[in-house]
Order: sequence, then structure tokens, then C-alpha cells
Amino acid sequence: MEFSEVVRRRRMVRDYDPSRPVPAGIRERILANGLRGPSAGFSQGWEFLVLEGADRDRYWAITAADVDEKYVRWVTGLRRAPLLVLAFADKAAYLDRYAEADKGRTDRDESRWAAPYWFVDTGMASLLMLQTVVDEGLGACFFGVPSALLPAVKAEFGVPEELEFVGVLSIGYPAPDRRSPSLRRGRRSTGEVVHRGQWGRHAG
Repeated sequence: MEFSEVVRRRRMVRDYDPSRPVPAGIRERILANGLRGPSAGFSQGWEFLVLEGADRDRYWAITAADVDEKYVRWVTGLRRAPLLVLAFADKAAYLDRYAEADKGRTDRDESRWAAPYWFVDTGMASLLMLQTVVDEGLGACFFGVPSALLPAVKAEFGVPEELEFVGVLSIGYPAPDRRSPSLRRGRRSTGEVVHRGQWGRHAG
């Protein structure tokens, strides 16, 4: 598939065919392509937890229980995805990397960072996975965990406390689903969001 077509087709898929698992080869290509993302100082401060089968059921037993009814309805289709990938960011990997000799710093002072690139880079790795999913003819959705339940998820799967949650990718073969009503907002154009040479100057 041409890259422009991958970009055009990418959307959040919220329902899946539960009878069709993600083939192992495709799963591994999705994960490997995510690791091709850029990272500050080549820190690569991302970690991914892959859940299938009974492990995926363990995830949903925590996150789809004892939360509001609207959320439970929203994840009904997501629960049919045969593959989940949980993305975590490792801030310490960045602070340690930039305290190394070739970066010219002598401390791990977080205030030196204009943006938390551990989140930025993990997000870019996740987007590469989303694009690979499209290229492989599958569907995916990137979504969050109810914040009150996140400690239980981390405890269940032994995720180190210092790792920071970024999001979950549900992956599988798409089933017919209802498009998000949020799309009615319309996509903002480059004429609205691109500023050229000076803030507020939109003309090319």
C-alpha cells in the first residue's frame, strides 16, 4: 500500500472479528516497526506489554469492571480485539541518557526538558504501529485506561512503578462498527492550524 494511502485510511477501529487472531508474523512486524520511531538521544525509553488470549482477559477483568456504564458500553467492541499492546514511557532512560558525557550535561535535572520527550517518542512509536496495522489490512484503536484502575493494571502484570502509562492499542481484523460521532466536528485544515513565518499568518 502506498504511504499516502496508509495515512488516509488510518482511523480508530472500535469493533473486531473475535474469530480471527492476529497472525504471529503480522504481530511481530507491528511491534518491530514501532521501534523504528525517533527518540531523543536515541534513548528509546519505551516499553510495550503485549496481551493475547487469557492475558487479554485479565486486562479487561480489571478495566471493564466497576467503572461507569458509559465506559463499559464504549469498550464493548474493543473487548473483541484479539491483541492488545500497552505502551509505557521510561522517563529515567532519558534523564540518564542526557547525563552521559556526549550530551554535555552533568545532572538529571528534568527542568532542562522543554517537553517530556519520553511521552512524545512513545506516542510516535505507537503511531508507527497504527500505520503498520493499516498497511497489513487490519484495524486498531489507541485509547486510555481509567486512571483510578491503572495501579491495578500495573500490579496485575508486574509493570514497574516508575514506568508511565501512555495508552493501549487494540488490534485485530475490523468488524462493521459505528463511526465516532466526534468526526462530525470535521478535520481542521492546514489553513487553520499552520502558521507561516509569524503566529496568525496562515496564507502561503
